[in-house]
Amino acid sequence: MPISTPDLCDEFGDDVRVLELPLRHYGAVRNFSGEVVTIKCFEDNSLVAEQVKQPGEGRVLVVDGGGSVRRSLLGDNLAGAAVKNGWSGIIIYGYLRDVEEIAPMELGVLALGSVPRKTEKRNEGQLNVALHFGAIDIAPGDYAYADETGVIFSSKALVS
Repeated sequence: MPISTPDLCDEFGDDVRVLELPLRHYGAVRNFSGEVVTIKCFEDNSLVAEQVKQPGEGRVLVVDGGGSVRRSLLGDNLAGAAVKNGWSGIIIYGYLRDVEEIAPMELGVLALGSVPRKTEKRNEGQLNVALHFGAIDIAPGDYAYADETGVIFSSKALVS
């Protein structure tokens, strides 16, 4: 059953945090949720590449790329790996590329926008750290819920 972020906000009030960013949907899945895995990186998607190749188990990868417009943090190859490995979705505070190829993929993908330039692989970044963007704090193990209306986070599972 699809989740409704407005209904969850109404039901759980202050137990949810609303992401205040103008993210756009890029994947075929527009309604997704799951436990959060976090990455903090800047113009280097080495950790994103590593994580999407791991079993996703229905989780959501949340990537804080600092909002940089200069480099994409996700492309069609990594999105394809996320689909293959069972990730529910990827939320990026940053940009991606290969928009046409990602569009039909059975994956929830949200990002600020798109840019054609790939990242340099410097093996920099941090995995499973607390993030702060979009006026909220996001921690590893939180739960993300996304639909056409928006994205919310909670420290506990809101639906089973």
